[in-house]
Amino acid sequence: MKYAFPAVTLFFLLPASPALTAEGDAALGARAFRACAACHSVEANRNMTGPSLAEVWNRKAGSLASFPRYSDAMKSSGVIWNDETLDAYLKNPAEFMPGNHMTFPGVPDEKARSAIIAFLKQAGGDQQNAQRPMDAMPGMQRAVPNLKTVEASSRIKAITYCHDTFKVTTTDGKTRDFWERNLRFKTDSSEDGPNKDAPAIVNAGMMGDRASIIFSSPEEISRFIGRGC
Repeated sequence: MKYAFPAVTLFFLLPASPALTAEGDAALGARAFRACAACHSVEANRNMTGPSLAEVWNRKAGSLASFPRYSDAMKSSGVIWNDETLDAYLKNPAEFMPGNHMTFPGVPDEKARSAIIAFLKQAGGDQQNAQRPMDAMPGMQRAVPNLKTVEASSRIKAITYCHDTFKVTTTDGKTRDFWERNLRFKTDSSEDGPNKDAPAIVNAGMMGDRASIIFSSPEEISRFIGRGC
């Protein structure tokens, strides 16, 4: 798995009451999963930085066909994901599977790990008709926009570069300036990615001064950027 989590601290408290039900564990696990949701979804084959965790239960590590970025260590591990293996992996990924690519240091709290596992079992396991706890928690995962259907204000017409500044013109006729370090160029070849030769701009950052321009393939990037002052 070639992906990285932010080195965050899981700052939730899990009650120690013996009356805590499996459903309660899953609900707490859904909140704990926020630390993972930046890189993983629980929707089938909706891969992000890391693979989808839908139906992860009893799945062989490194075997999701739609995810191409597994490490050799993950693919050759022979691990089957269940209570025991997920607990060990979440506790310390590097120790459990040396050479895998996940840099997230792990979840040291046993109850936190148990809650996340309960959530994954319910949300991405065999219970196809069960309501996922995440469904009741809007905003937990950011929706990925379909870049084929964005409005004119988000579709790129031209990009020019002068000194340290990119000028980005959208098909609605408006132009915005970006300092070169505040503009990223990315590709998305998935079904949600832009059409060929129709890149889209996606705002980023809290101040509105950063953005990503997403192309359907790497070859388009140089074709779209022209020099001009």
